[in-house]
Amino acid sequence: MWTSLTSTAEPPRAGVTDVTVDVVVGTLGRAHALLGEVFVDLVTDSPQRRFARGSVLYADNRPFTVESFRLQGPRGIVRWREIADRSAAEALVGKVLVARLDDSETPADQDEFYDPHLVGLRVVDSTGNELGTVTRVDHLGFQDMLAVETSSGERLVPFVSALVPEVDLVNQRVVVTPIPGLLDDDAAVDSGDSEEQQ
Repeated sequence: MWTSLTSTAEPPRAGVTDVTVDVVVGTLGRAHALLGEVFVDLVTDSPQRRFARGSVLYADNRPFTVESFRLQGPRGIVRWREIADRSAAEALVGKVLVARLDDSETPADQDEFYDPHLVGLRVVDSTGNELGTVTRVDHLGFQDMLAVETSSGERLVPFVSALVPEVDLVNQRVVVTPIPGLLDDDAAVDSGDSEEQQ
């Protein structure tokens, strides 16, 4: 199964250098203890890397430098250099936390992609016929969906390898298996004809 990692950045633009990608790594939770530590609900598979001491992360475009980090079950506890006490930490509750990455960086897992790297890709079938363009990625909890703009309008394609067998970032395309009704209005079965034949 493919995985798209949530990002708040715009897709990269051709010919533009020094482009960064803001990748969501967590949501800041309630304060912990008295020294400005906060819980983090993690959405990154590399928490020790993203929250390494000295790393700079952003909430509402405000930079925060990691002073310390540790895991506690499925969540993390982080202390920021810029946050000195519990009151300041409580003001951060609910803020979305992002890591600002160079656009050339890709996830370690070859089956994972950052949203901006998918947006704008051409959608083709296995023979190369153009079917549309990826306009966004929807994260629905149970699975990710590619929003594809086609000649018939917008369609949502489950981002699973059975329907999207290939993601080719080099050639800026994704290959989709166009089953009936996925990218067009064709019905898989003509029930009227079936009844007449019985």
